[in-house]
Amino acid sequence: MYKLKKLMLKIFSPVTIMFIPHGRTKVYGLKVPFLIIFLLIFSVFAFNVYVASKAVNTIEYYRMKQDFSSIMNRFNELKSTIIALKNAEAEFNRIFSLKSKRAILESVNFHPSGDIDIEELKSHAQKAINSVNEIKNFLLEQHDIYRSTPLGWPVNGEITSPFGKREHPKYGNEEIHTGVDISVPEGTEVRATADGIVVFSGYQARSGNVVMIKHGYGFTTVYAHNKQNLVNVGQKVKRGDIIALSGNTGSTTGAHLHYEVWKNNSPVNPLSYLKEDSNVF
Repeated sequence: MYKLKKLMLKIFSPVTIMFIPHGRTKVYGLKVPFLIIFLLIFSVFAFNVYVASKAVNTIEYYRMKQDFSSIMNRFNELKSTIIALKNAEAEFNRIFSLKSKRAILESVNFHPSGDIDIEELKSHAQKAINSVNEIKNFLLEQHDIYRSTPLGWPVNGEITSPFGKREHPKYGNEEIHTGVDISVPEGTEVRATADGIVVFSGYQARSGNVVMIKHGYGFTTVYAHNKQNLVNVGQKVKRGDIIALSGNTGSTTGAHLHYEVWKNNSPVNPLSYLKEDSNVF
């Protein structure tokens, strides 16, 4: 209580500000509580921070606006090129729809300078094709990444053992659990969570019947303790394909699916990939 009282006295104690004019002997003094001075300094600081943050936001806004404007210019240029190509195609179709060579030649009414510049059209056409191919290749790559990324649940069940450190339910020793255990009845259909190629389908002592699928872009998934594997090594699978029936093989205490996701040769928590989709395929 005494310390609080002492602190309050310091906060509200006055501070004398002296004004000494040049060439005069009289000195002016102004008493101001220390709290007022502190609040003024803090207000100036807060105002400067606010102005600086607004300036940063404004710069970012104009940068994004310029990027968007550049993209729109590309699309408008592409659109104009396509329209010009369509007009040229319509003109050529009209000309060559005439039945005689004489009629065709008489219908051509180009100025010496050339109303239709074939070379220019070819240049615009090539630019349009390049732009379309660039966009197409980008979309194809994004589609491949999407199809190769594990997405959703391989079975519809409840997670009984999460990813990370745990005590082995059968042997009692501490270990790193490199996947998640999903409790399901024996014989439940197990589905691939991404497109890929089966690189292992067989039996391992502790994991029982195991299916391993390599998906590309650094992703691999593992499905263990199966009652029966339904795919072979080298087989291509799509997301949602049935690859096994869940079981109780290997070192287990009950029927479940052990599911792993590997990224760049290291196990990662499958939970974030499970949350991408709340439904089974």
